[in-house]
Amino acid sequence: MECFNENFAEPLSPMAQNFSSSALRVYILGVSEFDVPIDDLQIVSLLRDLFLPANPRFSSMIVARDKDGGKRWSKVEVKLEEHIFIPKFPEGLSLDSYDKYFGKYLSRIAMQESPPNKPSWEVHIIKDRTSNASGGSIVFRVHHSIADGFSIMGLLPSSLRRADNPSLPLTFPSRQRSKTELGNKRSSMRLLGFYNFM
Repeated sequence: MECFNENFAEPLSPMAQNFSSSALRVYILGVSEFDVPIDDLQIVSLLRDLFLPANPRFSSMIVARDKDGGKRWSKVEVKLEEHIFIPKFPEGLSLDSYDKYFGKYLSRIAMQESPPNKPSWEVHIIKDRTSNASGGSIVFRVHHSIADGFSIMGLLPSSLRRADNPSLPLTFPSRQRSKTELGNKRSSMRLLGFYNFM
């Protein structure tokens, strides 16, 4: 996309300019772990109806430099099927082996460069169980020029809805837990940051 039109392109912030340079590529990986099997159709619906409208950068690409030497955002049509990946690990492995496959998969996608012809985010639906997720995991991979880890941490839980009433946002119990209980519980969501310096 080499054309430039001031009517549809917005300048990148100085921080986004730094993160989109050829010398530095930074991606954020957000991992949501589930105890129930993941429904692909619900994920597509969540992406289309909640994720994309949450931030205009999710449906924007960085276009060629403008006449002043800066890069700009350009709104594009998002084809969700180009952003969703469902890897298949070998069947019948031990839980420890699935943990290793999952770790290697995270390392591999963290180091990959996003294609320049689409917005720089992806969703990886991993249906294989791990020690932390008996129902599977969803990995959100987002280029740091689009969002930072703090905003992704806020976006993921706010995109979820209650199972008993999908019109309501996700809520958590307010009961105080003892330190012993907290120590024995694993979080259902964790945020990982991987940095790739080129």
